[in-house]
Amino acid sequence: MFTVLSRLRKATLALGALTAVGLLAACDPVATSGTGSAGTGGPAIRGGAPVPVALLVPKSDSGAGPVAASLENAARLAIRELDGVEIDLRVYDTAGQAGQASVVAQKAVDDGAKIILGPLFSEAANAAGAAVADEGVNVLSFSNTTAIAGGNVFILGPTYATTANRLMGYARKTGKTRAVIIYSNDVPGQFGRAAIEQAATVNGVQIMSSEPYELSIEGVSATAQRAAATVTSGAADTIFITTDATNAAMPMLLNQLPSNGVSPGQVQFVGLTRWDVRPDLFNMPGAQGAWFALPDNQRQEAFNQRYSAAFGAAPHPLAGLAYDGISAIGLLAKRGNSDALTGKSLTSAGFTGTGGVFRLLKNGTNQRALAVASIQNNQMVILDPAPSSLSGTGF
Repeated sequence: MFTVLSRLRKATLALGALTAVGLLAACDPVATSGTGSAGTGGPAIRGGAPVPVALLVPKSDSGAGPVAASLENAARLAIRELDGVEIDLRVYDTAGQAGQASVVAQKAVDDGAKIILGPLFSEAANAAGAAVADEGVNVLSFSNTTAIAGGNVFILGPTYATTANRLMGYARKTGKTRAVIIYSNDVPGQFGRAAIEQAATVNGVQIMSSEPYELSIEGVSATAQRAAATVTSGAADTIFITTDATNAAMPMLLNQLPSNGVSPGQVQFVGLTRWDVRPDLFNMPGAQGAWFALPDNQRQEAFNQRYSAAFGAAPHPLAGLAYDGISAIGLLAKRGNSDALTGKSLTSAGFTGTGGVFRLLKNGTNQRALAVASIQNNQMVILDPAPSSLSGTGF
């Protein structure tokens, strides 16, 4: 999913970038831990009555319109599949703009919405949350920018923090204790590095060096040489790479590192992004035996099939976030409690989503169950399945 979000960023600069505190408008992952605690309040709902839910999506945005349509379809699919609870879904167009998101968020609440699902982009989500904060209405944004999380804003998108912790925990469990980080010398790379460093601290792994690179043949080559020197000296047993699988630097790194004497048999390569989105990487020297994390493939494929059967086309990779949001709202509302959509209730339960189990955290971020996969004989193999419950190991 990180890859998809990055592509969306490149497709339309007007949508902004979700990669940094100062660039809060797209969907690239960031690794900060949230700006504060989420609130505990929220409007009361009537047990047994349809729950008014507002869906905020960038329908009229030329670059994100297809994503908006897929998000809406997924939300409606989730509503169809709910049992014992009714959702009154009303859709509002943000046009991909923060100002418009603020206006329609307020209109949605004036129309009776008890919770907001969306918007997609972080600037819009931040604006929507601010607009309805005084009414205490919670916002379940599709963003994964942790910098906007907190107060009445929750993020549903996957974060670097969850991925880094899952992979670092698995590395430690298998005996890895010393790591090198290779990261792009830009905002996404710096946030990826920060997530890995935090996960290393939590899991008792020592970071031996962090090696940035500039996106050029010379820059990647120099970084590969520095990282290889640390490994060949015996100082590290793992290399974490933040680079997106679709980035031009990835194949260069996977060739340059072995060329500098670092083979997969000597050191464990770990990717912070999903490498399965680019199968042509699988036959590269540095990819053999590498690890990366991904959601529960069986659940994801089941959702994809149901969506395709309902709408005649495959869902956008982000569509599952809308399904997850409606499923969470429905589960809580089904209990019949008037406080079902308060911050306290939202963070007190776990949910089963399109990619496995997940939960919303009190700082407004989320935690999602992930599997650990490896590339073996040019094929993806699941080494450690995604946990099926919130108490499972690997969460």
